[in-house]
Amino acid sequence: MGYTMKDASVSPSHLLGAEKGELQMLRRNGRLDRLFSGSTFFFAVTVLVLLGAIMVTLFISGWPAFSELGASFFTGTRWAANVNDFGILPAVYGTLVTSFIAILVAVPISFGIAIFLTELCPVFLRRPLGTMVELLAGVPSIIYGMWGMEVLAPFLQRHLPDVFPAGTGLTTAGLILAVMIIPFITAITRDVMVTVPPMLRESAYGLGCTTWEVVRNVVFPSVRAGMVGGVILGLGRALGETMAVTFVIGNNLFYKATVTGQGTSIAALIANQFPEADGLQRSALLALGFLLFVITFIVLAIARLMLRRMDRSKA
Repeated sequence: MGYTMKDASVSPSHLLGAEKGELQMLRRNGRLDRLFSGSTFFFAVTVLVLLGAIMVTLFISGWPAFSELGASFFTGTRWAANVNDFGILPAVYGTLVTSFIAILVAVPISFGIAIFLTELCPVFLRRPLGTMVELLAGVPSIIYGMWGMEVLAPFLQRHLPDVFPAGTGLTTAGLILAVMIIPFITAITRDVMVTVPPMLRESAYGLGCTTWEVVRNVVFPSVRAGMVGGVILGLGRALGETMAVTFVIGNNLFYKATVTGQGTSIAALIANQFPEADGLQRSALLALGFLLFVITFIVLAIARLMLRRMDRSKA
C-alpha cells in the first residue's frame, strides 16, 4: 500500500502513540487558549464593573443633596456650607475653563515638541530629550502646584498686575495644567509619529515637499487617531487634577464669569472641604464627585465621536 522500508521500520504502536501525543497537545493548547480568552474577558468586564460601582456609589451617597437641594444645586452661584447653600456652578465653570485653557496652550506646544523630536532633532539628542519629556510626566502634581504658587503666580502679579491682581486665578491654574499635560500629549504624539514608515517620508521629500508639508500631508493624516488619543488623555488629566489646581486657583466659592479672576474647580472644592464635611455638605461633595465623573465621561465621549466622524470622512 505504498509503505517504504523506512515506513515499515516504524511500528503501528509508535504511530498511534505519536497521534495520541499530538491530540493531547492540541487539547492542552485549546484549554490554555480558552483560559487566556476567559481571563482577558474577565479583566475587561472587571474594569467596567468597577466604574459602574463607583458611579452607583457616588450617586447613592449624593442622592440626599440631589433630592433636598433640587434644581438650586445645579444652578446655584455660591457654595456656602455655613448656611447649607450648595450651588455647583462656580466649581463646574472653573473646571471647564481651566481645562480649556490647558488644552489651548498645551496642544500646539506638545505637537511642536513632537515634530521637532521626530523630524528635526539631531539623532544624538532624540533619546535624551525624549527621556526628559517622559520624566516630566512623573513629577508629582503637588510640586507643580508649589512651583505655580511660588514662581508663576508672583511673576504674573508683578508683570501683569491689571490682569492678575492676586497672581492666582483660573488662567494661572490653566497654565499649570498645561505644563502638567504637555509631557503626556508630547510622548504619545511622538510615539505614534515614529510609527510612520520612512518610505512615506522619503517619497514626499523626493517629490520636493518641505518638512512642514511632509508633516502636514503625510505624517499627521497617518497618525491622527493616536494624536487625538493623546489630547484626550491630557484632557482627562486636566479635568480631574486636584492639588496643583488647589494651590493656584484662588478657591473663590462664588460664581463670576471671568477667565483671569479667582475661582474654584470641582476637584479643588472636594479636596478643601471633604475632610471636615458631614451631613448635607458631605452628600453635596459626593454628588459633586459624581458630576465630575459624568462631565469627564461626556467630554471624552464627545472626543471619541469626533474622532470617529473624522475617520469616516477620511474614508
